[in-house]
Parts: sequence; C-alpha cells; structure tokens
Amino acid sequence: MKLNHLNLTVSNVLETHRFLQKHFGLEGLGGEPSEAMGFLSDDNGLVLSLFRAAKGTEVKYPPGFPIGFVQEGEEGVDRINRRRREQRFEVAKAARLRGSWTFYFLAPGGFTVEVLR
Repeated sequence: MKLNHLNLTVSNVLETHRFLQKHFGLEGLGGEPSEAMGFLSDDNGLVLSLFRAAKGTEVKYPPGFPIGFVQEGEEGVDRINRRRREQRFEVAKAARLRGSWTFYFLAPGGFTVEVLR
C-alpha cells in the first residue's frame, strides 16, 4: 500500500508552495498555485495539497504533527539545518533522537517540518 495524498491547511498557500519547492525539491502539480490552493508532488508520487485556512483562523497543528523529509545521510540533514539558520529560521542544531539524526522547525504556513536521517 502507498500513501497517495495529504492535505494541509496553511496560512499562506503561495509562500508555503514556494518554500517547499525551493527547499525540498517538491514539484508543482496541476498548474500554478493560487491564494486558495496549490498542489505539489514528491519523487515517489505523493501529492501534497495546500489549502488556505479560513479568514481569521490561525493555523495551529498539535505538537507531534510534523511532516518529515528523509535525507540520504547526516550530512544532508546538517546542510539543510545550516541553510535554515542562515535564513534566520529558529532551528536547533540537529541531534540524535529516537535513533535518527534530526531537527524540527516551524515552516511558513504554520506547520512543523522534521528533517531526518
């Protein structure tokens, strides 16, 4: 069985769409994104749907609800960590947690991203 798609409600579809394309290599899907919705795909065909939160609604996912991006090695995790810190994201240095070399940060759009190996 293979996960086909995941829908995320975000505070800003266009900013989130650009961020995920630029920093994690996701490809746009189904034409240009709009302020209301956008679609991305990963190397395995997973479709990530981004939908704008209702006006006046704060996007707040519960703790422990990250989306994860697996890297081939610890060097990849460290490289992404360094870039996020250079771009002024609040990011702790990568560390060993539950057997993975990993770190977390709040992404544009209001959700948590985990980068791990």
